[in-house]
Amino acid sequence: MQKLDKEKRILAKGYAVFSKDSKFEAFDFTRHPVGDGDILIEILYAGICHSDIHSARSEWSEGIYPMVPGHEIVGRVIAIGKNVKKFKVGDYAGVGCMVNSCGECEACKESKEQFCQNGKTIFTYNCRDCFHDNEPTYGGYSNNIVVSEKFAINVPNDAPLEVVAPLLCAGITTYSPLKFSKVKAGDKVAVAGFGGLGSMAVKYAIKMGAEVSVFARNEEKKEIAKRMGVERFYTTTDGVHERFDIIISTIPTSYDVNAYINLLKFGGEMAIVGLPPAENSPQIDSMNLVLHGGRRVYGSLIGGIKETQEMLDFSLKHKIYPEVEIIGARAEEIDLVYEKLTSGKASFRYVIDMQTL
Repeated sequence: MQKLDKEKRILAKGYAVFSKDSKFEAFDFTRHPVGDGDILIEILYAGICHSDIHSARSEWSEGIYPMVPGHEIVGRVIAIGKNVKKFKVGDYAGVGCMVNSCGECEACKESKEQFCQNGKTIFTYNCRDCFHDNEPTYGGYSNNIVVSEKFAINVPNDAPLEVVAPLLCAGITTYSPLKFSKVKAGDKVAVAGFGGLGSMAVKYAIKMGAEVSVFARNEEKKEIAKRMGVERFYTTTDGVHERFDIIISTIPTSYDVNAYINLLKFGGEMAIVGLPPAENSPQIDSMNLVLHGGRRVYGSLIGGIKETQEMLDFSLKHKIYPEVEIIGARAEEIDLVYEKLTSGKASFRYVIDMQTL
């Protein structure tokens, strides 16, 4: 256990990119001291999300460098502030995509902290932390993290940690819109994109009783989808006559969003959770949407802390876990995963064993 000094910054190490074009390099840095309401987590596993790539390469906006990505984090609590009630030393805890917010606005009070109306959602990395002198946040490709107990997720001691980590983004990002759209038994749900996010959307929708179809870029994962319980597998929207109650788009690259909107039933809903690079952002044909009304399109961003805990509890209860491949905590292995994810050669989710750092 690390001795706690609330005035002392926490030494940390991990892997960072130093520009949008660079490869990963070892990086030593410090984190803010453990405050009275904070916990210090020794990171055991960190998932790799496609949004890590978008951020590292400044594809959504200009990044803050050096950048330590990673917002799918699970580990062991090794120190706590004096006012912490939710955790004790030795507990397991998870950290997702955000580490703080104002806590005062309507959204925060409803545990929709990702939509903080005062603009104080502090994301786990690549963000200026207004609560700590605007220092940049560093993510989970590292050996530890300091976070408010309010933004840490309780993880049972018997949970399979290596598959829990990706749930903190891939899990909540797909669970939340399915709950928002009130998916129920008998609904026809389509999942566009069958990577790390898409596979989780499939698993949740099936457990909720839906009849699920998948749209993927090719047939390489068709048999995997069928084993999961997918009813129909498509590689294009062309010539598809089926109509859906709900479509979840997890696609992280350029695509024709209108082709999917046209596959909605009257009263159907499409949730967009995948975010391509800014210059390739899907453009909705407003005329088509108006002339064929009765369909709704909305965006969904992760989920609040309360819903994230709900998602994790639901996942553990029903043994809904991502398909993962574990890699070592080495720069060259992370670089290789990024190449696989951007070239379509990837497994569903990669998880870094940070204990090998």
